[in-house]
Amino acid sequence: MNELLLARMQFGITTIYHFFFVPLTLGLSILVAILETQYVRTGDPVYKRMTQFWGRLFLINFAMGVVTGIVQEFQFGLNWSSYSRFVGDIFGAPLAVEALLAFFLESTFLGIWVFGWDRLPRGLHAATIWLVALGSNLSAFWILVANSFMQNPVGYTLRNGRAEMTDFLALLTNPNLATQYPHVLAAGLCTGAFFMLGVSAYHLARKGPDQEPFRRSFRVAALAAAVGTLLVIPVGHAQAQHLVKAQPMKMAAAEALWDSEDPAGLSLFTWGDEANRRDVFAIRVKPFLTLLSYGTTQGEVEGINQLEAQFQQRYGPGDYVPSVFTSYWSFRAMVGAGFLMLLVALYTLYRSLRGDPDRLHPRVYQAVLLSIALPYVANATGWLLAEMGRQPWIVYGLMKTGEGVSPTVSTGMVLFSLAGFTLLYGALMVADGYLLVKYAGGGAADHEETAAVGAY
Repeated sequence: MNELLLARMQFGITTIYHFFFVPLTLGLSILVAILETQYVRTGDPVYKRMTQFWGRLFLINFAMGVVTGIVQEFQFGLNWSSYSRFVGDIFGAPLAVEALLAFFLESTFLGIWVFGWDRLPRGLHAATIWLVALGSNLSAFWILVANSFMQNPVGYTLRNGRAEMTDFLALLTNPNLATQYPHVLAAGLCTGAFFMLGVSAYHLARKGPDQEPFRRSFRVAALAAAVGTLLVIPVGHAQAQHLVKAQPMKMAAAEALWDSEDPAGLSLFTWGDEANRRDVFAIRVKPFLTLLSYGTTQGEVEGINQLEAQFQQRYGPGDYVPSVFTSYWSFRAMVGAGFLMLLVALYTLYRSLRGDPDRLHPRVYQAVLLSIALPYVANATGWLLAEMGRQPWIVYGLMKTGEGVSPTVSTGMVLFSLAGFTLLYGALMVADGYLLVKYAGGGAADHEETAAVGAY
């Protein structure tokens, strides 16, 4: 294996590890803030116990997210120094704002929230967790500002072999960001909601003596899951429509569409021959791909072969086709998980509105518990499509991935760090899973037994 492949593997592995924690942080921070707001509004001690229970799990996940996220930025200067040199003037600005504004905001007020129980007035204490939620979601915004430039470069000029920023406002109004950020926010809400829903279902299935916190948590999570999934699907659709125009090769690969069609058929199942760029077996339904792409029944969706010819004419000889297998099945895993989430969310919301979330069949509780995995599947495969489907570009249309790797880092160095990070992150993942399972299964402790969340 060469250095480029190893560097890509390392960045992919660390990214997926890190993004395993991020959506739960985004969504659970909001849900914990809502629960504490209910405690302030009603004075009901059950809401306080709920806030502390879910807050403890939020803290565990947040800590792991910070640890895994730090490594991400170091890689830009180590394995990807050529990329950093080319785009650092642009890419570094939103990352710096994220660290100085969003991360310090959330970490500072998280500390105040942890140690401020019974020391701050209730309303002020609740405000601190809302600021944590704001900081977490602002952090995602600035990261996506940087990523959106990679997907759709704007606000720059090429000078002396580098991309230099000319319009910071253009970065903030990037059309890719306008659909990507809401999609990530909705996905985060889904992740937090399904996590709360599954853990609550586990406790309700046990029929323990202290059911009320989990009955209420189940209702809150069911509503949040329904809202999240009903948002993530149309926002994801809008993002796909944008990509049809901005990155047509990615969408062609996601549909295994070898040749342009007007109207184009949506692939229900395709087994393709990538080497010869043809279908071995395919079931397509016209004109649904055109309908989903443009909102009309007429319109050409460009295919891989035609786009490849255009790219070679525009950018010179080369292979501009991403892995069709990865793009196609990642897209379907993401969409399939999304619609399964919608079914679970609507069913649990229905049972919550009926007032009987604690009287479900044991198999239903098991299914809801297992559904915790669905947003993780959707999140991981969505990022695989976003990043793998953009290949061979590290900055779309400006720089190929092979041009961004560090010229002075040897294959052995990358292999050593890849093995080290994989083992370390694997250990952290096991530790995180152990802590989450341990404390999630422990029940909502009375406030007298745990004087503050800081005691955790």
